[in-house]
Amino acid sequence: MGDWLVSIAGTPQGAQLATVLALVSAMAHAVFGALQKGKHDPWLMRGSIDGWLVVISAPVALFVVPWPNGQTFAILAGALVIHFAYKVTVAMAYERAAYTVVYPVIRGTGPLVTVLAASVLFHEHFTPAQWAGVACLSGAMLLLALRNLGEETLDRRGLQIGLVWALLGGMTVALYTVYDAWGIRQSANPFTFLAWFFFITALDFPLIAWARVRRYGAPGGIGSLLRRGAAGAVIAWVSFGGVMLATRLDKVGEAAVLRETSTVFAALIGWFILGEKVGPRRLFLMGLIALGAVIVEMGG
Repeated sequence: MGDWLVSIAGTPQGAQLATVLALVSAMAHAVFGALQKGKHDPWLMRGSIDGWLVVISAPVALFVVPWPNGQTFAILAGALVIHFAYKVTVAMAYERAAYTVVYPVIRGTGPLVTVLAASVLFHEHFTPAQWAGVACLSGAMLLLALRNLGEETLDRRGLQIGLVWALLGGMTVALYTVYDAWGIRQSANPFTFLAWFFFITALDFPLIAWARVRRYGAPGGIGSLLRRGAAGAVIAWVSFGGVMLATRLDKVGEAAVLRETSTVFAALIGWFILGEKVGPRRLFLMGLIALGAVIVEMGG
């Protein structure tokens, strides 16, 4: 299957599949983010997810896909560092501010930087209409975060700190999106890269989570934490794996923008599941996010 994916990269068929993968990734990532912000401490939740990622990915990496060469191992080492920075910034943001405030900031700052970087590194070029779509999507996400921030009255200092971490998180999103796209393109078999990516980049946070459990315990219960972590690991394969395959098949910038429709799904999750407020203004901004993604996809 890896050879088939490589063979359709850059073709109309590949572009169509990339669009589907990016949108599925968006839905999955919204659920993934909600898991980290839900019942459990975000550090423990991420540690549980990563622990299950190691368990799920190790057999695939060691016994199913071809082993990576030295260059791919070096790329994966860089990915470990970048994704560790991403996970830390996200955990800090989720720890200090509401999910519906920080999530749009994290996701909203990434697409513009990603598109700019992809134009330099991968020689991708957006049409004026597509740039308008990027502005519409990113601007609406940031306005959504500001709108949510305006209705938060408790712990304003914590919210401000959370927003700073969210902005840093958005920058790391752009960094890992471009880096991972470059990395998977260097691997002869994309599934080799994915299996080893999930195995290697998940080795860090289980150790952090274990140290925190020993020090603070596990509020909410170990059983619930492990069950949610298992679900999160499967969702991570769909979310991160889907968008990386999309960047292998088609333009990195377009895949990155389409994936950020996750903010729409995240707002709906915050509303229906986490019990956070959603009103007509938020719904309007969510519509603009979706519109921006449609413009990017149709304006090329």
